[in-house]
Amino acid sequence: MAVRKILDVPVNRVEGDLELRLEIADGMVVDAWSAGTMFRGFERLLIGRGALDGLVVTPRICGICSTTHLMTAAKALDAVAGAKVPDNGVRLRNLALMAEHVQSDVRQGILMFLVDFANPAYRAQPLYDEAVRRYAPLAGEAVAEAVRETKHVVEIIAIIGGQWPHSSFMVPGGLSYAPPVAELLQCRHVLDGFRGWYERRILGCSLDRWRAVDSLEALDLWLEESAAHRDSDVGFLLRFGRTIGLDRLGGGHGNFLSCGSLDLPAETAARGVGGHLVPSGFARGAVVEGFDPAAIAEHVAASWYAAYEGGRHPAEGETEPYASGEEGRRYSWVKAARYLGTPAETGPFAERIVAGDPLFTDLLRRQGPNALARELARLTRPATLLPAMALWLGEVIASGGHDIYADPGPIPDGAGIGMIQAARGALGHWIAIKDGRIERYQIITPTVWNGSPRDSGGVRGPWEEALIGTPVADADNPVEVGHVIRSFDPCLVCSVHTVRKGRSLGRVRLEA
Repeated sequence: MAVRKILDVPVNRVEGDLELRLEIADGMVVDAWSAGTMFRGFERLLIGRGALDGLVVTPRICGICSTTHLMTAAKALDAVAGAKVPDNGVRLRNLALMAEHVQSDVRQGILMFLVDFANPAYRAQPLYDEAVRRYAPLAGEAVAEAVRETKHVVEIIAIIGGQWPHSSFMVPGGLSYAPPVAELLQCRHVLDGFRGWYERRILGCSLDRWRAVDSLEALDLWLEESAAHRDSDVGFLLRFGRTIGLDRLGGGHGNFLSCGSLDLPAETAARGVGGHLVPSGFARGAVVEGFDPAAIAEHVAASWYAAYEGGRHPAEGETEPYASGEEGRRYSWVKAARYLGTPAETGPFAERIVAGDPLFTDLLRRQGPNALARELARLTRPATLLPAMALWLGEVIASGGHDIYADPGPIPDGAGIGMIQAARGALGHWIAIKDGRIERYQIITPTVWNGSPRDSGGVRGPWEEALIGTPVADADNPVEVGHVIRSFDPCLVCSVHTVRKGRSLGRVRLEA
């Protein structure tokens, strides 16, 4: 008979507080429960405030994705007000959002994922010494470079929006400030510098060479093509990741969601699908369907919230904490987001699957979803964003930088949705305004999709499911579990918060 035991794992090196409860049998995960350990209360904080207050409050949800929450809040108000954002307003909003994305992608890859390759569990691996030299915590040569270069790229947001993080420069109808051309030229200088470093260090090749990689065979040929490719961070991710079997870890449900992002200006040379540079869609395996926001629901059967039957659409959702009773069945402050009643993972890998990217579609069909493919998608996503950033910045400069705002007038009573792709995946804000005040505000973050607990049907969330079958060689150092979880780039600070009447309620640690 298999020996079963329960392993409680506090997961560090993620954004926020995450704890896992794993059932292990014969050295392998056979069941998993994921717990966000702080109450999320930003929605309640917003109720009764002025209609525009979400532009100031929601960027404080997350220091990594503050521009992302700002843009989502602004789009929700655009929808309520019927605002038509001028082309340059769209371009500058997109430029700021993409700067935040590429910063997040590189930092997560270098500082949170690749650092696990320097774990002593891999001391016997032939590439271990190189992994330590490159990615040792706070000391690896790649770590200092990544911090320095990503610090520069978010200067683009500071130039456009006055500061980063926690800026509030996006407003219904566009932006509150029109950067002069001299400042836009400064943005181009920063962007060109970051692109050169990204090509040299992360890819080891030009963006065009990387974007020609369109299959598993082409990926193998690229890896062997030159020392620059093999020595790049992407090359090392592939070489070390395959050695330790990351391409066989972290399968999950195989459902993928992208709500679409980066609106195309009316006049632009950029090309996209359905009015977005990043297409929307829901995929079962590699089969992509259209995306319908009405198909989203949140379940609370396993979450510490006031109970209701089945799932509830976020436009009708409630955030009523109820952290008592039924402790055996309820185990997380994260709700369970579902699309068409089923779990769906979101993030860079899901974006590439929904977009029909030939490389990642081929990897999915031949290897299934896995931790290595997720991280590869994240570390190479800037290659899909940087050309559009340069294009849109050039279009703004050529136009003189004018027309970034169109006054929509007072915000009327009504309801609206803002949905974009955050660095970690699909993000939605649902707002309802009555008598000039926020009557309802609901937010679904990417980690509410990826890190959800069981739903009303008892179905595991995406990374709970992805953990099933993960080998654990050493229960005191379950590095394999960390690979799977970090491939989703968890952000519990976005998903669970505690704020009430201006004071923090502090952290709560749940003991097994």
